[in-house]
Amino acid sequence: MSVTTDRQVLKPAKLRPFLAPTRLWRLREELPGQFYGILATASIVIPLLAWTLLSLSGKVEPLFLPGPDQVLQAFVTMFTEKDLLVDVGVSLARVCGGFLLGALVAIPLGLLMGSFKAVQALFEPAIGLIRYMPASAFVPLLILWLGVDEPTKVALIFIGTIFFNTLMVADTARAVPKELINVSYTLGANRRQVFFQVLVPHCLPGIINALRVNMAAAWNLVIVAELVAAQSGLGYQILRAQKFLLTDNIFVGLIVIGLVGLLTDFMLSWLRNTYTAWAN
Repeated sequence: MSVTTDRQVLKPAKLRPFLAPTRLWRLREELPGQFYGILATASIVIPLLAWTLLSLSGKVEPLFLPGPDQVLQAFVTMFTEKDLLVDVGVSLARVCGGFLLGALVAIPLGLLMGSFKAVQALFEPAIGLIRYMPASAFVPLLILWLGVDEPTKVALIFIGTIFFNTLMVADTARAVPKELINVSYTLGANRRQVFFQVLVPHCLPGIINALRVNMAAAWNLVIVAELVAAQSGLGYQILRAQKFLLTDNIFVGLIVIGLVGLLTDFMLSWLRNTYTAWAN
């Protein structure tokens, strides 16, 4: 019996290293930093390797799927000869302009909607209706009202992001515990102090997360915006490459948009982790 008992005790210890990967399936379980880095690297390397093998197999024409080396060469050409950085700057300015203008309206309006039922009743039905209207469907109206220049492109991104930001900020404000507000009143704070010194700081991490989510929509819309009489920008370059069947240039535009969008996401994440570290 003693031998059996010892084996039963030792067996889990011997198998423990092999069972370690089961931590992957535990809810909200932290992973070792090295293992997390391996998985993150694999998420990039595996698709890149599959892309390379598929292009080298000859089963797909380069017109439909250029290889990574062709895309890299096209990137160098666009960077050195076609002012790729200028196009990046133009698209970034349009995205930031429309998105920030929308955020300047959405954040205070969302906070008020989430804090006061009267404001919610006044605005939420209309916003709930308009948010289901595709932003691209407003293009004809925007051209009629604003013409085909920069205001139309910025306005399209504004319309495409403001309503979702507003509703997500309102949900964040509604999630503030009522007990926290009641305790603030008990400690002598007035309504203004509770709003600006308790509710708004508590919502700040959620507001930044909402901006991170909806920034992706802004980058999606910039492509649609640059189809309207644009002479520069990443969307314009993609459309121009499609006309001349330059598939490698299309890949360059898509990858650059993804990288710039990821950079803006990292910046917002840094902002949240730096100024609302208490929320972590």
